Amino acid sequence: MNKKPRLGEFLRTRRAQLQPADVGLPDFGERRRVPGLRRDELAQLAGVGLSYYTRLEQGSSLNASPEVLEALARALGLDEVERAHLHDLAGAPRRTTTWRRPAPERTGDTTRQLVDALGDTPALVLGRRSDVLAWNRTGHSLFAGHLDPQIPDQPDRRPNMARLVFLDAHTRDLFVDWPKKARNVVGKLRLAAGRHPDDPRLASLIGELTMKSAEFATMWAEHGVRKWALAAYHMHHPVVGRMELNLQSLNVPQEEGQRIVVATAGADTASAAALSLLSRLDTPTAPRTGHAETAEPTPTVTNSPR
Repeated sequence: MNKKPRLGEFLRTRRAQLQPADVGLPDFGERRRVPGLRRDELAQLAGVGLSYYTRLEQGSSLNASPEVLEALARALGLDEVERAHLHDLAGAPRRTTTWRRPAPERTGDTTRQLVDALGDTPALVLGRRSDVLAWNRTGHSLFAGHLDPQIPDQPDRRPNMARLVFLDAHTRDLFVDWPKKARNVVGKLRLAAGRHPDDPRLASLIGELTMKSAEFATMWAEHGVRKWALAAYHMHHPVVGRMELNLQSLNVPQEEGQRIVVATAGADTASAAALSLLSRLDTPTAPRTGHAETAEPTPTVTNSPR
């Protein structure tokens, strides 16, 4: 994945989402050939030369200084996460030597101890590509009870949360507000792609999802980025029913890109009672012939809107 074209794509997408009135420019009702701000308008707002900004969008400029990037971020009205993503995309290209297949991610002993210490609170560990690296028993029951509970320990068969959200019928039905979950997943992948542009496994995952899911392709083209630490979801579990849960994402300090996702519910609520019931149930192991338990499943649903 080359950073320079992707920097230009990000700038063009954000520029197209702004109207002159959004940034205090006069709008004389003129008919524009393309939506959003023109290049010269954005360059003027950022205080950079038009030819220089054009080279940035086209990917022909070698470097952009932090000061120029900050000026563009202010002109585009980027938030903190989008600003950091812009700097990631504009970073100097890495020098590559002989290509090596990246080693599978692994969960450290202290991270596993923390997940186990959470007891009946559902928890799972996600890698930088959203691979499920580990989960506790209730985390497995909540998020993927239809899969083999031992599958995260098998690097070549690990489930991937992005694949599950877009290509797996069980996971799609689990999230009542599926579009919200889907956009959060895509936004996290966008951040990962900006930070790890030379990761072939990540590039392969994005290509696969783009080919297999029209909804993913549409959301990916929007260049939205997400870095959520807390998100609330309405979920419908096939065994314990409807729940309103808070999913909290905790970064793993010793492993770059890994995070622990923990699900909680408000005290003395029906959702808390449902989670308590789920923790007391035995989740049957899924049959090993199903597509959903593999690392690269065949999609089991069509991409029809909910």
